[in-house]
Amino acid sequence: MGKVRITKEFTFETGHALYGYDGKCRNVHGHSYKLAVTVIGEPIADKDHVKYGMVIDFTDLKTIVKEEIVDPFDHATVFNKNSPHVELAAQLKDRGHDVILADYQPTSEMMIQDFANKIAQRLPDNITLYSLRLRETETSYAEWFASDN
Repeated sequence: MGKVRITKEFTFETGHALYGYDGKCRNVHGHSYKLAVTVIGEPIADKDHVKYGMVIDFTDLKTIVKEEIVDPFDHATVFNKNSPHVELAAQLKDRGHDVILADYQPTSEMMIQDFANKIAQRLPDNITLYSLRLRETETSYAEWFASDN
Protein backbone atom coordinates (compact mmCIF):
# COMPACT_ATOMS: atom_id res chain seq x y z
CA MET A 1 0.00 0.00 0.00
CA GLY A 2 1.04 3.58 -0.54
CA LYS A 3 1.05 6.48 1.83
CA VAL A 4 -2.06 8.61 2.26
CA ARG A 5 -2.51 12.05 3.79
CA ILE A 6 -5.56 12.81 5.90
CA THR A 7 -6.62 16.17 7.28
CA LYS A 8 -8.79 17.16 10.22
CA GLU A 9 -9.90 20.76 10.77
CA PHE A 10 -10.48 22.56 14.06
CA THR A 11 -11.71 25.99 15.14
CA PHE A 12 -11.06 27.91 18.33
CA GLU A 13 -11.21 31.47 19.62
CA THR A 14 -8.05 32.96 21.10
CA GLY A 15 -6.98 36.41 22.22
CA HIS A 16 -3.45 37.78 22.10
CA ALA A 17 -1.35 40.91 21.99
CA LEU A 18 1.97 41.44 20.25
CA TYR A 19 4.37 43.22 22.57
CA GLY A 20 6.58 45.78 20.84
CA TYR A 21 4.61 45.60 17.59
CA ASP A 22 4.17 48.89 15.72
CA GLY A 23 0.58 48.36 14.63
CA LYS A 24 -2.90 47.67 15.98
CA CYS A 25 -2.01 44.12 17.03
CA ARG A 26 -0.08 45.51 20.00
CA ASN A 27 -3.54 45.84 21.57
CA VAL A 28 -5.27 42.85 23.12
CA HIS A 29 -7.60 41.37 20.51
CA GLY A 30 -8.83 37.99 19.33
CA HIS A 31 -9.21 35.75 16.33
CA SER A 32 -11.41 32.87 15.23
CA TYR A 33 -8.57 30.50 14.36
CA LYS A 34 -9.00 27.60 11.98
CA LEU A 35 -6.36 24.87 12.21
CA ALA A 36 -5.99 22.17 9.54
CA VAL A 37 -3.83 19.23 10.65
CA THR A 38 -2.55 16.86 7.96
CA VAL A 39 -0.80 13.60 8.78
CA ILE A 40 0.67 10.98 6.47
CA GLY A 41 1.04 7.24 6.78
CA GLU A 42 0.05 3.92 5.28
CA PRO A 43 -3.47 2.66 5.87
CA ILE A 44 -3.58 -0.36 8.19
CA ALA A 45 -3.39 -3.44 5.95
CA ASP A 46 -4.37 -6.07 8.54
CA LYS A 47 -7.94 -7.05 7.64
CA ASP A 48 -8.53 -8.30 11.19
CA HIS A 49 -7.52 -4.96 12.74
CA VAL A 50 -10.44 -2.91 14.07
CA LYS A 51 -9.08 0.13 12.21
CA TYR A 52 -8.34 -1.70 8.95
CA GLY A 53 -7.96 0.73 6.05
CA MET A 54 -7.29 3.80 8.21
CA VAL A 55 -4.09 5.83 8.42
CA ILE A 56 -5.28 7.03 11.83
CA ASP A 57 -8.78 7.14 13.19
CA PHE A 58 -10.06 10.72 12.84
CA THR A 59 -11.32 10.43 16.41
CA ASP A 60 -7.80 9.62 17.65
CA LEU A 61 -6.35 12.60 15.77
CA LYS A 62 -9.14 14.80 17.15
CA THR A 63 -8.31 13.71 20.70
CA ILE A 64 -4.64 14.64 20.29
CA VAL A 65 -5.32 18.07 18.78
CA LYS A 66 -8.09 18.91 21.23
CA GLU A 67 -5.95 18.01 24.25
CA GLU A 68 -2.80 19.77 23.02
CA ILE A 69 -4.19 22.80 21.18
CA VAL A 70 -7.92 23.42 21.12
CA ASP A 71 -8.79 22.90 24.78
CA PRO A 72 -5.91 24.99 26.20
CA PHE A 73 -6.10 27.79 23.59
CA ASP A 74 -9.86 28.11 23.08
CA HIS A 75 -11.12 31.30 24.76
CA ALA A 76 -7.71 31.89 26.33
CA THR A 77 -5.46 34.90 25.93
CA VAL A 78 -1.84 34.34 24.91
CA PHE A 79 0.98 36.66 25.87
CA ASN A 80 4.74 36.48 25.47
CA LYS A 81 5.95 35.63 28.98
CA ASN A 82 8.90 38.01 28.55
CA SER A 83 6.71 41.07 27.99
CA PRO A 84 5.10 43.55 30.37
CA HIS A 85 1.80 41.83 29.52
CA VAL A 86 2.58 39.44 32.39
CA GLU A 87 1.12 42.04 34.75
CA LEU A 88 -2.15 42.04 32.80
CA ALA A 89 -1.98 38.24 32.61
CA ALA A 90 -1.76 38.01 36.39
CA GLN A 91 -4.78 40.29 36.79
CA LEU A 92 -6.78 38.25 34.29
CA LYS A 93 -5.84 34.98 35.99
CA ASP A 94 -6.88 36.45 39.35
CA ARG A 95 -10.29 37.12 37.81
CA GLY A 96 -10.63 33.54 36.56
CA HIS A 97 -9.57 34.04 32.95
CA ASP A 98 -7.58 31.46 30.99
CA VAL A 99 -4.15 32.87 30.13
CA ILE A 100 -1.21 31.24 28.37
CA LEU A 101 2.25 32.71 28.88
CA ALA A 102 4.25 31.53 25.88
CA ASP A 103 8.00 31.42 25.35
CA TYR A 104 7.43 33.24 22.06
CA GLN A 105 5.68 36.19 20.46
CA PRO A 106 2.14 34.84 19.86
CA THR A 107 2.05 35.39 16.11
CA SER A 108 0.50 32.79 13.82
CA GLU A 109 4.01 31.94 12.64
CA MET A 110 5.25 31.15 16.13
CA MET A 111 2.03 29.51 17.33
CA ILE A 112 2.01 27.09 14.40
CA GLN A 113 5.55 25.93 15.24
CA ASP A 114 4.50 25.36 18.85
CA PHE A 115 1.45 23.41 17.65
CA ALA A 116 3.57 21.28 15.30
CA ASN A 117 5.89 20.26 18.13
CA LYS A 118 3.01 19.40 20.48
CA ILE A 119 1.08 17.37 17.91
CA ALA A 120 4.09 15.52 16.49
CA GLN A 121 5.09 14.28 19.95
CA ARG A 122 1.69 12.63 20.42
CA LEU A 123 1.36 10.84 17.08
CA PRO A 124 1.90 7.07 16.83
CA ASP A 125 5.30 6.02 15.45
CA ASN A 126 3.85 4.99 12.08
CA ILE A 127 2.19 8.39 11.50
CA THR A 128 4.04 11.59 10.57
CA LEU A 129 2.82 15.15 10.86
CA TYR A 130 2.81 16.36 7.26
CA SER A 131 1.55 19.95 7.52
CA LEU A 132 -0.45 22.49 9.47
CA ARG A 133 -2.39 25.51 8.27
CA LEU A 134 -3.38 28.08 10.88
CA ARG A 135 -5.90 30.57 9.52
CA GLU A 136 -6.02 33.76 11.60
CA THR A 137 -8.52 35.59 9.41
CA GLU A 138 -10.40 34.79 6.21
CA THR A 139 -7.48 36.14 4.18
CA SER A 140 -4.42 35.42 6.36
CA TYR A 141 -2.82 32.17 7.43
CA ALA A 142 0.49 30.53 8.29
CA GLU A 143 1.59 27.12 7.04
CA TRP A 144 4.05 24.60 8.44
CA PHE A 145 5.39 21.65 6.43
CA ALA A 146 7.52 18.85 7.82
CA SER A 147 9.54 18.87 4.59
CA ASP A 148 10.66 22.44 5.37
CA ASN A 149 11.81 21.52 8.85
